[in-house]
Amino acid sequence: MRLRFTFMLLLAAGIFLQTAGQPARQLVQVIVTPDRADWTYEKGDRAEFQITVLQNNVPLDGFEVNYRINPEKMDDWEEGTLTLKKGVVSVKAKRFSEAGFLRCHASVEVDGKTYSSYATAGFSPNEIEPTTTLPPDFELFWKEAKAELAKVPVKSVLTLMPERCSDKVDVYHVRLDNIKGKIYGILSKPKAEGKYPAILHVPGAGIRPYSGDVGNAEKGIITFQIGIHGIPVNLDPSVYTDLGGGALDGYWRANLDDKDNYYFKRVYLGCVRAVDFIEGLDCFNGEDIAVTGGSQGGALSIITAGLDDRIDYLAAFYPALSDLTGYLHNRAGGWPHMFRDGFTNKPEKVETSKYYDVVNFARFVKVPGWYSWGYNDNVCPPTSMHAAYNVVQAPKELHIFQETQHWTFPEQREQKDNWLVEQLLK
Repeated sequence: MRLRFTFMLLLAAGIFLQTAGQPARQLVQVIVTPDRADWTYEKGDRAEFQITVLQNNVPLDGFEVNYRINPEKMDDWEEGTLTLKKGVVSVKAKRFSEAGFLRCHASVEVDGKTYSSYATAGFSPNEIEPTTTLPPDFELFWKEAKAELAKVPVKSVLTLMPERCSDKVDVYHVRLDNIKGKIYGILSKPKAEGKYPAILHVPGAGIRPYSGDVGNAEKGIITFQIGIHGIPVNLDPSVYTDLGGGALDGYWRANLDDKDNYYFKRVYLGCVRAVDFIEGLDCFNGEDIAVTGGSQGGALSIITAGLDDRIDYLAAFYPALSDLTGYLHNRAGGWPHMFRDGFTNKPEKVETSKYYDVVNFARFVKVPGWYSWGYNDNVCPPTSMHAAYNVVQAPKELHIFQETQHWTFPEQREQKDNWLVEQLLK
């Protein structure tokens, strides 16, 4: 039974990697390319987009291409139809006068099937300023919240997972006490006696099981991968599917009108509790902790570093929850786009969001950070991510992989892993 369950997990993981990674190539390729090699312009410039359509790597001729141009996630500026000549057409956009991003979408119908793509031009992205504001009691609010957490004993319970251990690493399922519930995760630690640095892995959005980071543990780094929903992270996958479609559906909106009881308060404090746990491990070197994740996990990486001065390094892919109020200022806001629809734009919800927005934690980050995303991200708009990145005053490096959407190239992940290992094992 255990063998069958392990096989099903591996099969599911393989399917996930295929669907969540770099997209599969289609028969007809629609390629949209800005006329600047780095896809980046100064505000006030005009971007020109070249649209190329290939079938079997051969340019298509005479087909109609529909295009539209818009600031990301906002209404179209213009749209039209052009005819391919030797596989290529070009569209010159109107001037973009503000710091931000402009997106050109293109589609073509071939043999009754529609193929599409897009590209995004950035305009002075380093000048993007956040729309959200810092509440005057922001620091006090989180100081009191952490003090409340400190009154709760960690009460860690570790259960060895022999089927996941290696000859160099022991793996445990971990339960910790948190504010109003538990935090669960997977601890992987070197078997050899010694004192080691640590990586805290914080999760992307959703509800799922976790398997831990054995690879980095084999390099001599303690790794702790957590879930955020207060449920064990080693259950049958069907449990998470049921919760995602039921009790935890849209969890990011739960109690948004009440900053003291908003869903993410327990989540953010749970990340601090995970640091408490790492600090208490006998094998921890007492000095070096990095935090990393992507999307919601990218957000939680920045948030944890801003909240907890025991964090020494952070590495974040495409952080969600950044500049949430962008939509209230006629530009894209961060995932989960909660203020895109009028029914959510209640003053109390907007006010609560300020206490949980990545931007306002980024203001307090003091540790070196590695950041990466793409201009084509259609889940976490680059406008929102730059709004957070631009307020970070600590040492930082941003690695733009322009064409990536809400996924990463293997080279991107390798760069991030190498950077973390270099910081922790230097």
